[in-house]
Amino acid sequence: MSQWKQIQQLEIRLLEHVDYLYDDNFPMDIRQTLASWIESQDWDTAANDESTAAVLFTNLLSQLEKARSQEQNFLQRHNMKMIQQQLQVKYMSNPAVMARVISSCLREEQRILSSACTQEQGPLEKSLQNSVAFERQKNMDNRVGVIRANVQLMDQAVKYIEDMQDDFDFRYKTLQSRESTDRNSDTMKQEVTRLQEMLNRLDFKRKEIVTKIDVVIKEIDDLMTSQLNPELQDWKRRQQIAAIGGPLLTGLDQLQSWFTLTAQSLFQIKRQLDKLGELVVKVTYESDPIPLQKPQMEERVKYLIYHLIRSSFVVEKQPCMPTHPQKPLIIKTGVQFTTKVRLLVKLPEVDYQLKVKTTFDKDLPPGRVSRQFFILTNNTKVMDIEDYSNGCLSVEFRHLQLKEKKYINGTKGNEGLLSVTEELHSLSFEACFTVQGLTIDLETCSLPLVVISNVSQLPGGWASVMWYNLQTDEPRNLGFFGNPPQASWSQLSEVLSWQFSTLAGRGLNKEQLSMLGEKLFGQHASCSDYQVSWSKFSKENIPGKTFSFWMWLDSILELIKKHLLPVWNENYIMGFVSKEMERTLLKDREPGTFLLRFSESHLGGITFTWVEHSENGDVKFNSVEPYTKNRLSALPFADIIRDYKVISDGVVPENPLKFLYPDIPKDEAFGRLYNSQPSKVYPYIPSILIPISVCSNSSSTPPSCQSPEPPMTPGEFNMLNEHLCFDIDTMSSPYSE
Repeated sequence: MSQWKQIQQLEIRLLEHVDYLYDDNFPMDIRQTLASWIESQDWDTAANDESTAAVLFTNLLSQLEKARSQEQNFLQRHNMKMIQQQLQVKYMSNPAVMARVISSCLREEQRILSSACTQEQGPLEKSLQNSVAFERQKNMDNRVGVIRANVQLMDQAVKYIEDMQDDFDFRYKTLQSRESTDRNSDTMKQEVTRLQEMLNRLDFKRKEIVTKIDVVIKEIDDLMTSQLNPELQDWKRRQQIAAIGGPLLTGLDQLQSWFTLTAQSLFQIKRQLDKLGELVVKVTYESDPIPLQKPQMEERVKYLIYHLIRSSFVVEKQPCMPTHPQKPLIIKTGVQFTTKVRLLVKLPEVDYQLKVKTTFDKDLPPGRVSRQFFILTNNTKVMDIEDYSNGCLSVEFRHLQLKEKKYINGTKGNEGLLSVTEELHSLSFEACFTVQGLTIDLETCSLPLVVISNVSQLPGGWASVMWYNLQTDEPRNLGFFGNPPQASWSQLSEVLSWQFSTLAGRGLNKEQLSMLGEKLFGQHASCSDYQVSWSKFSKENIPGKTFSFWMWLDSILELIKKHLLPVWNENYIMGFVSKEMERTLLKDREPGTFLLRFSESHLGGITFTWVEHSENGDVKFNSVEPYTKNRLSALPFADIIRDYKVISDGVVPENPLKFLYPDIPKDEAFGRLYNSQPSKVYPYIPSILIPISVCSNSSSTPPSCQSPEPPMTPGEFNMLNEHLCFDIDTMSSPYSE
């Protein structure tokens, strides 16, 4: 079943989250019409490769045109034509943006499907959904709209005052131009009285408009303080969570709308105050409210504009290597990485090109890190207006590279206090421009980065990125790992499940997370508030092993991603069950029942165990040497299960695997995953394709490894022997779990 069909079968609560994904950037009509084609394309690669993105964009338009020509409904054909034209306008010049949008939507669909399987959301995801509640957004929309409407009404009021003052000024000058002999006439006295009445009304209107402007300025000030800035901080927090595999980051366009409308209101108020200043030059009087209150209001408006625009300068896309799009915030020296900043306010005018400069580790205190880096490539670019960002200014740096500074006499300063992957760095962005007479300095920075020099440091670096962004919302706490806080298991387990959702398409269920918890701290795993230290998670070796918990789990993720994805997504791998629990589950099952679990003693290994019943009623459990990436590169895992054989006491090889736990016939479970045709196992066994275990079932002597019977030649046997699997529960083996 396609992913889109699975989505359509979700309950209403989850469908609302799906609806939130799709807008003008990627209309749901396209997702519906081209569902199968969209899911068959490699959008992740296209998101970071311009040429691939261009090809996919062209193909998408062709597919859309084909679908439109086959559509019978006239209205639907019209809508598809409009969508096609909108896509061309948005993405023709930058198709990689479209690829990133579609890639993000597909990944978020997978996450939503995964959460539907687990049937329970974690505490982080619940808190994020509360933070983007529709009611709060509606309140913001209404409040911003009311302010905007009031500012528009004030424009009319200022225009009314201007017309009233022009009338007063004309009458006043006309009165002054009369002969002095006429000034004591009754007509003159009536005119003076009329002018006084007009001046009184003008004074009333001036006081009224000044009061209204003051009220709106205070309302905008409160809006920025109590709602707009918290919404921005909430978006930044959600960006942190999205960076480590959490729910798709949305809401930036909504923030942009609020910021822009608020800025437009402030700029309009500034123009209104300027206009009132012009009116005062023409007509003023004692106790005139405009010259008394205008300076303070002008300063307040400038202050609000300055801080609104400064806060709207955000890192839209955190630094990320195109080679590892799902692991942002890790940079390898000498490898290009990309990042993007955006100004959420549409500026009415800019006096010159807005140049953005990037700086690495700006203002970092001496001795904070043992290594120092500089940006090797051009670090300055001009912000452009992009159609797909609704006219806002943004700039994307696509070819940045870091190089480590050389040190005199090999000295690196504060060396040895933290590991390479615990040292945090920062990328800063600066710009300066003038708008409507205001000079504004912009500055923002990325989330803390981990810089590595070898890909072997990538797992450790990602552990640091996860731990930081899980534990704190501080944007630049570069000394975080000097004393890292503990994490609650309820939140950490949720993040670990996200890693499987992101890399493997399906997260972990409650049982699997419980098994993981037991591997970390035994029976305490059931306590959701149990605290896990950074050292126990990433630095200390598992008792009796040569690797940490995270290194073990990361190797499993890589194994799934590269070799086990189809089997994993069918939910056939039990995963993290212990040997003790494995035997408890299998002992009462039919002979030949087997289950799949990850090796506890190998990094990146998967094994299977099956149960047998002897004639006297004894139960035997047989496990095989874990399959690692080297062996799975030669033969798909589903084919291994299909073709697996055991040679026992010279008997013709047979496959002991009959039922996938609990009772699914093997071929029924794995049949559609088989890649090659079954091989003939007699008289010859191609060793590279047929997995075989050789053992003895003699009752008088312990089982032992035996060579296969002829007709194999010595050379064929030697080749086969390199790929043998062992019965690790019934014989001595270096691979014992």
